[in-house]
Amino acid sequence: MNTQFFQRIFALILFFAFLTSSMLIAKADEGMWIFGNPPLKQLKEKYNFSPDQGWLDHARLSAVRFPGGSGAFVSANGLVLTNHHIVRSTLAKLSTPERNILKAGFYAPNYTDELKCPDIELNVLVSLENITERIQTVTKSASDAKTAEANRKVEIAKIEKESLEKTGLKSTVVSFYEGGEYWLYGYKKYTDVRMVFAPEAQAAEFGGDYDNFTYPRYALDFSFVRVYENDKPVKLEHYYRWSTRGAEDNELIFVIGNPGSTDRLRTVTQIEYQRDISNPAALKSLTRQRNLLVKYSNLGVEQERRASDTISGLNNTLKRLNGQQEGLLTAKLMQQKVNEEQDLRKKVAENPELQQAYGGAWSEMGQAYANYITMSKRISYSNLASSQLARLALSIAQYVIEIKKPNGERLPAYRDSNLESLKFQLLSPAPIYSDLEEVLLADRLQEILEELGYADPFVKATLNGRTAKDAARELITGTKLADVNFRKSLLEGDLANLEKSGDPLIALALKIDPITRELDKFSRENFDSLRTSAGEKVAKARFAVYGRSIAPDANFTLRFSYGQVKGYEVGTTLVPYKTTYAGLYDRAASFNNKEPFDLAPKLLANKAAVDQSVPMNFVYTADTIGGNSGSPVINRQGEIVGVNFDSNIHRFVSRYAYTEERGRAMAVHSAGMLEALRKVYNAGGLADELEGKK
Repeated sequence: MNTQFFQRIFALILFFAFLTSSMLIAKADEGMWIFGNPPLKQLKEKYNFSPDQGWLDHARLSAVRFPGGSGAFVSANGLVLTNHHIVRSTLAKLSTPERNILKAGFYAPNYTDELKCPDIELNVLVSLENITERIQTVTKSASDAKTAEANRKVEIAKIEKESLEKTGLKSTVVSFYEGGEYWLYGYKKYTDVRMVFAPEAQAAEFGGDYDNFTYPRYALDFSFVRVYENDKPVKLEHYYRWSTRGAEDNELIFVIGNPGSTDRLRTVTQIEYQRDISNPAALKSLTRQRNLLVKYSNLGVEQERRASDTISGLNNTLKRLNGQQEGLLTAKLMQQKVNEEQDLRKKVAENPELQQAYGGAWSEMGQAYANYITMSKRISYSNLASSQLARLALSIAQYVIEIKKPNGERLPAYRDSNLESLKFQLLSPAPIYSDLEEVLLADRLQEILEELGYADPFVKATLNGRTAKDAARELITGTKLADVNFRKSLLEGDLANLEKSGDPLIALALKIDPITRELDKFSRENFDSLRTSAGEKVAKARFAVYGRSIAPDANFTLRFSYGQVKGYEVGTTLVPYKTTYAGLYDRAASFNNKEPFDLAPKLLANKAAVDQSVPMNFVYTADTIGGNSGSPVINRQGEIVGVNFDSNIHRFVSRYAYTEERGRAMAVHSAGMLEALRKVYNAGGLADELEGKK
C-alpha cells in the first residue's frame, strides 16, 4: 500500500472539506488594509483596540520592503529582521565553492565582519497621498478608453517626476481597487545592505518541500541584515522593540508587510481567465524549468549549489499555484465568486443612476479579455525571462532607447522615478554562471519554439535558423554582459554604441525589442485600456453599494492585517497554536535524522543546551499571502512577537477568498529566535542588540 499516496489523498479531502465549510462562516479578520484606510472600526468592535495615528505611523515607518518580501527594523542601529528565504538568493550570491554560507549559515559578530549584499534595495514608506481626483480628472474628458489610458499614463509620469524632484524619494503612483483609487507613495531607499546573520539552510527549511505549507512546523526561517548610509550603520528613530515573551494563545496580533497579489475583487471573467488559461500555462512552464534545474543540479556539487536557490523558489511557487488552481477547479469557490458578482450587479441594477454609470462595466471587462486571449500566447512566450543575461541585454537596450524620450512617453520601468533602482539592479556585481545560463536559455528557446512554432516573428528573430542549443551556445559564449564594467559602458553610451558593441546578446535584444514593443502596444490599446476603464467602473459601483469597508486587493504595497494567535481543528484533531524545540528534535528522530528531516549541524551539536520547551513557530488568523514573507508580527504594544514565513495548505485559496476556520499564517516565534541565537549559534551579541542591551 502506498502510504504517501493515501496521505496526499487525505490532505486533498481535508482541503476540499475546508472549502465547503469555510465559505459559510464569518470573515471577521479579513483584509490587507492600506495605511490610508486602516480598519479602525473593525478593531474597535471585535478587539476593543483603537490604535492612534502615532501607533500607525510608527508601525509604518518601522516596516521595510525587500525585493519580493518584507522585513522590519529591530534596532536603532539599522538592524533588519526578515526571513531566511527572502535573503536566500543573496546568501547564494555571497557563497563560493570554498565557502557556502547558504548551506553553513553566517554570523558577523562585529560590523566589520558584515558582508555587503550585491543588489538588495530596501524601501520604507515615508509618505502617502490620495491623488485619485487628480488622476480621474484627466481621464473624465477622454472620448474613449484608449485616450483615457494615454492621459492616465502621462499624468502618472508627471506626478512621479514632480514628487521625485521635490522630495528626493522613490515616488510611485499606486492603483487600488482596479483603478478606483490612486495614491502617491514616497519611499526612502537603502542600497547599502549587509548580511549579519543567517542559520543553515537546513535549519530554516527543515522538512523541505514535504513540510512546506504544512503545520505543525519547525523552521528557523529568519535572518538579519543591516542598513548603512555613508559607510556607517544608519541611526533610526523608528524600529520595533523585541518581545522576549513572544506570541501567546488568543493574543491580538498585527502583520505589517507587503502582500504580493490577490484577486478577490476581480470579476468572474478575470478569474476564469486565470483558471482556464494563465494558471495552466504557468504551471506547465514553471514545472519544465524546475525539472531542468534538478537535472542540472545532479551533475555535481557545484551545479547543485548554483541551482539550489532557484529550485527552492520554484518548488514553493508550484506548490502554492497548484493549490490555488485546485481551489478554482472546485464548484464551491467559483460559485462564491459568481454569487458575489451577481449580488453587486443586482444592487447596481436596482439603482437607475448606478446602472447607467456602471452597468456596462462587466461586459466591457469581458471584451477586454476576449481581445487579450487572441494574443495572450504570443505575449506570454515572447520573452527570454529565464536567462539573466538575456534579461540584462533587453533592459540595457530599452534603457538606451527610452532615456532619449520625454519622461511621460517612456515605458513605465524607464521613467525618471525608477531609473536609480533600475541601474542599481542592472549593475549588480553578483556572479553569473555561464554554464547555467546556457542551459536555461537553450531550454527557453526550445520551449518558445514548441509553443509558438517556426513561423512566429519572435522565434525567427531568436533562433535565426539555428537549433535552440546552438543559438544558446553562440549567445552565451559570445556575450560580455557578465562583466559589470561592460554593462556600465553600454548604459552610458548611445544606440550607435550598442549597435557596434559586437555583443551577440545585445544584437539579439535590438532585434527582438521591436517585437516586444508591438505586443506591448497591442496590450495597452486593446486590453489594458479597456480593463482599467472597466475595473474603475466596477470599483466605483462597489464603493457606491458597500462603501470602503472592503480592503483593496494586494499589490505589493505596505498593508496592515490583524487577527489572533490561534490553533484550529482538522476533523477530530486539534492543532496547537505553537510548536516547540522538543517537537523539532522528535520529528528529526522519528525520521532517523534523514534528509530532509535531518537536523542542521549546530542544532544537533547544541541539543543539550537548548531549552526544548521554548516555542519555535506559531499560527494566527491575520490575512496574509506571498509577499508577506518576512513581515513583522507585532502585539498591541508594537513589539515583535514573531516573523511571518508561511501559511498552511488551507490558505491556498487566499488569493481568491479569505479563510479563517482552518486557514492560518505561520511565524517564527520571537522567543524561539532568541533561543537559537544564544544557545545554538553563539550569537549572544546579536540577541543583546535585539533586547536593547547593546
